[in-house]
Amino acid sequence: MANRRQFIGTAVSASAAALLPNLGRANLISSQEPVLIKPKRLKKGDTIGLIAPGYAIHSSVLEEAKKTLRSMGFKPYHTNRVLGNYGYLSNTDEERATDLNEMFSNPKINGILCARGGYGCTRIMKMIDYENIVRNPKTFIGFSDITALLNGIHQKTGLVTFHGPVGSTLNDPYSIRQLENVVMFPKEKLEIENIKLLKPELTTNPEFERYTITEGSATGKIVGGSLTLINALIGTADEIDFTDAIVCIEDVEEAPYRIDRMLTQLIEGKTFNKAAGILFGVCAGCNESTNPISFSLKEVIMDRIKPLGIPAMYGMSFGHVENNFTFPIGTKAAMNASTMKFQLLEKAVS
Repeated sequence: MANRRQFIGTAVSASAAALLPNLGRANLISSQEPVLIKPKRLKKGDTIGLIAPGYAIHSSVLEEAKKTLRSMGFKPYHTNRVLGNYGYLSNTDEERATDLNEMFSNPKINGILCARGGYGCTRIMKMIDYENIVRNPKTFIGFSDITALLNGIHQKTGLVTFHGPVGSTLNDPYSIRQLENVVMFPKEKLEIENIKLLKPELTTNPEFERYTITEGSATGKIVGGSLTLINALIGTADEIDFTDAIVCIEDVEEAPYRIDRMLTQLIEGKTFNKAAGILFGVCAGCNESTNPISFSLKEVIMDRIKPLGIPAMYGMSFGHVENNFTFPIGTKAAMNASTMKFQLLEKAVS
């Protein structure tokens, strides 16, 4: 499983942005929302750069990720920075940021896949060369703590980023197929189908229950990811604006009271109650508590979310689970909480 946790933002100076072509200036110094940038679609034979922008990764996990990418028809590539192992981080902040920046600037790299999640991404947000990303847009994929980078990069540059498996979890047919559907074989409209729950340990696990929180339908730009990381961005330059957005949320191994606390913080914030819709994935390990009189995960979610009156549903196939579909941050989507349907309304790649 990938892990997750925090962040910080960045500011790009107007003087530096002035040196960019028009697109760069429009994206980086305008007070308006950046122009949407769609990266080129991936195809077999493309080179995928593997980075570890947060937590340390074991060499055996990295090798398994490379094996999976080869089976998908890609050529994996990584630098020696990915295994630097600086304490609990994969390398120093400077080296991790350099790895990310160089992957975007390297013309031989077609897409970037985070090898794993885990804490550390927020430490490098101010070191990212956002101008470089505008000049060299590429598919950027990950989840968990990568939530910070996905949303931060999109907000700073307009680049569509992809909440999907990391290298250490890209190992099952459903996740691979869903990723390919979005970044390799895009359609104008794509219905995201949940995995069928066949294993008894899943069908009887309340964390995997699928239910409507608040009936209704909504359309909007997709934002979100890990609840812990969404909250970690509050008060920073990269705080997410939820206005008219479809907010996707998941988390892992957080007790119900901690989910309660984080949702309450969002609700008391500036824009969460202005969201168009709320889409929960699976909050794996979040129904467990050492307190015998604890609320259940479902009770917390219903108590906190339903009073908002925003169309909302729980149990979609994404998060810290085996079957993890990919959704693009920044593109338009539609959801129907009454029928538990989720549809991408535009291609996320060019």
